Amino acid sequence: MADKKGEYRLLAEQIIERVGGEDNISNVIHCVTRLRFYLKDESVPNDKEIETLKGVLGVAKGSGQYQVIVGQQVDDIYKEVESFLSLSEEDVHTEQRKEDESFIDKIKRAGNGLIGVITGSMMPIISILAASGIIKSILALLTTSGLVEATGTWYLIIDAMADAVFFFLPILIGYNAARRLGGNPVLTAVVGGVIIYPSILEAADSGMNILTLGSVEFPFVSYTYSIFPMILAAWLIKKLEQWLKTWVPTVIQSLFIPIVVIGLVSTITFVITGPVITWLSLGMATGLESFLGWNAAISAAIINGFYQILVIFGLHWGIIPIYVNDFATLGYSYFSAIVSMTIVGQGGAALAVAVKSRKPELKEIGYAGAISAFCGITEPAIYGINLRFRRPFICASIASAIGGFFTGLLRVNMWSIIGSIIGLPSYIDPEQGINANFWYAVMITFLTLGLAFRISKNFVYFIVYFFVYCL
Repeated sequence: MADKKGEYRLLAEQIIERVGGEDNISNVIHCVTRLRFYLKDESVPNDKEIETLKGVLGVAKGSGQYQVIVGQQVDDIYKEVESFLSLSEEDVHTEQRKEDESFIDKIKRAGNGLIGVITGSMMPIISILAASGIIKSILALLTTSGLVEATGTWYLIIDAMADAVFFFLPILIGYNAARRLGGNPVLTAVVGGVIIYPSILEAADSGMNILTLGSVEFPFVSYTYSIFPMILAAWLIKKLEQWLKTWVPTVIQSLFIPIVVIGLVSTITFVITGPVITWLSLGMATGLESFLGWNAAISAAIINGFYQILVIFGLHWGIIPIYVNDFATLGYSYFSAIVSMTIVGQGGAALAVAVKSRKPELKEIGYAGAISAFCGITEPAIYGINLRFRRPFICASIASAIGGFFTGLLRVNMWSIIGSIIGLPSYIDPEQGINANFWYAVMITFLTLGLAFRISKNFVYFIVYFFVYCL
């Protein structure tokens, strides 16, 4: 262990020296496999010289970062890099800004920054999400095969193993987002705990309102599985804490600031963030129902093309009641069948990156994300690969739109809420057994998977082919 620490320390020193030393470093962070430097002058580093260092797998540039790929030991190397630097607290968490940026550049930087925060908040738990998704699929197989009873003790235990990371996602996301933004991780995690407190979830499930102003209701919202609200909360906590420290006497800061931050940010999240998300979701749900009634095939294509964007911002929770109500009243849902294709699309794109990439770390994350998506959980694929590189996400959305078109055209139904490849038995009609509906679902599922895979590998070729030969 001591030898490894010495190797990491030497490598950290060599990297710092070759990127221009501490004077050229504005900020440094890391993800799963990369040290991400914000440099004052990006022309200083010699890529080839850095790539020859023992322990460096490669160099990449993007989003205003100079990225040194070091593999799974990145956290240990990052700690050594930090020990060599004496950046101020403000420097460590503030990305380089250029005064001469154009408006377009500022918009692009803001977009890159938002995606960077989202993916940075998710990256530390991607492998855990993937593992949990696979545990969910194993539990489904054990239950459907009769080896585990849905009301038994082992079901409760395994279900807790599979669902814990998703249930407590606001706490984990809040902690990681605060670290990424340079805020207070523990304080942010506490706010995450507040919004998923059991009595709050019970209030949300029972449809209770926080308050009512005239005809406007402010409902309790269930924040389990949510991501974007906690990223916003992490940003608010950082800004509020910084402001409070400028005027609150030092002697009472340790007690006064947590009280104000927890109280104010939790209230904002409950009274503003939650209801706004709820109103937007319900509005979209109503619109989507009308939209599907207009033209099922075209509507399904458009819905699927944008559905996973809704997932990123937590707006899909207002849509879920549509197909939950279908299952409760009809016993099946064709809207659920449409949305299920988006899960397959994200998995296919992640699989394409895993197959095409020559980098071991991307292959590992890509395969794990794809398997998880095929088991019904898209987060590892989206945040580990697709959104991170943008193009795979776009390709997955295109394939999902095509899959949605055929699902709507053929009026495919589902009889269970379990989707993706592992959920193919959900398309079996319990009264008629395996019929045309099931085979349509199988065909469209693998069509979506194949398109997402193919488009992601040959994006430009596909677009040209589509416009030249299909339109």
